[in-house]
Amino acid sequence: MQIQQNISLKPYNTFGIDVKANHFVSVTSIEDLKAIFSSEDFPQKFILGGGSNMLLTKDIDALVIHLNLKGKEVLRKTDSEVLVESQAGENWHEFVLWTLEKDFGGVENLSLIPGNVGTSPIQNIGAYGVELKDTFHSCNALNLETLEVETFTNSECEFDYRNSIFKQQGKGKYIIVSVVFKLTTKNHILYTNYGAITSELEHMNVKQPTIQGISKAVISIRESKLPNPKEIGNSGSFFKNPVIPKHDFLKLQENFPEAPNYVVSETEIKVPAGWLIEQAGFKGKTFGNYGVHKKQALVLVNYGGAKGSDILALSKLIQDTVLRIFDITIETEVNIV
Repeated sequence: MQIQQNISLKPYNTFGIDVKANHFVSVTSIEDLKAIFSSEDFPQKFILGGGSNMLLTKDIDALVIHLNLKGKEVLRKTDSEVLVESQAGENWHEFVLWTLEKDFGGVENLSLIPGNVGTSPIQNIGAYGVELKDTFHSCNALNLETLEVETFTNSECEFDYRNSIFKQQGKGKYIIVSVVFKLTTKNHILYTNYGAITSELEHMNVKQPTIQGISKAVISIRESKLPNPKEIGNSGSFFKNPVIPKHDFLKLQENFPEAPNYVVSETEIKVPAGWLIEQAGFKGKTFGNYGVHKKQALVLVNYGGAKGSDILALSKLIQDTVLRIFDITIETEVNIV
């Protein structure tokens, strides 16, 4: 375990923002992680996983701890279900592909989501009608006060839309070190009715979908709409889709009858943030070396050399404009640092 100084974090965040860490260490074991937090050498510490859900706006005056715990294994398998555990530092998409190679079903709709497994429960990642909580069994997390590893069950994580206990009362108190999923081994439940999955499967001439086929369809859709972070800096969806009271949506429909929507409950409606941003005129708009992606208005992009503060200012401009036009507040999904 080597602590380095003045390290650029550009390779460690998908936005490709070039800020520096005063001190940096890559951690490959829970023992090393405990040792760092028991040491008084660096009172300020900053945890960095896959760097996919954050916007860095300044240099980090702290010890940046790159969580690089690796490993995947089958814990228990029955005739119909399997428990698998992944360490926090595993790439999420590579984990999904690993489950598909073994014909384990449940996370195929979450293919190609950027980031690492360890951060996936924090915001309850989701896509195409499926959320992490649907297959989440438990996670192990290091309590930063006691330096003991605690286990959180599904219910104890208090999952909600892009939310969990780790973004609320547990924020800054725990580091997730591994996640356990309950997946199916046969009679997989296929979710094909959300978004463009059905039409993409038809385009692929797939008449009897499999979990592998659904994954390929999702990958194809995402690649056609979303920029590859290795080519254009971005953090995926920058904003959450707002969930508003039904009576507020009915008011919105009076002026915008074409507004797309998804029923959340008898009293709540979800409105796509991408549609709101596009209607506000931001889709494809550029501001020098940063802007809004031309194919997906939810995605803010760094075309190269942009500052995090520039992208943050753009996000606030978008929020203010959407609020002024639609009287709807859209919240950031990305963590601002």
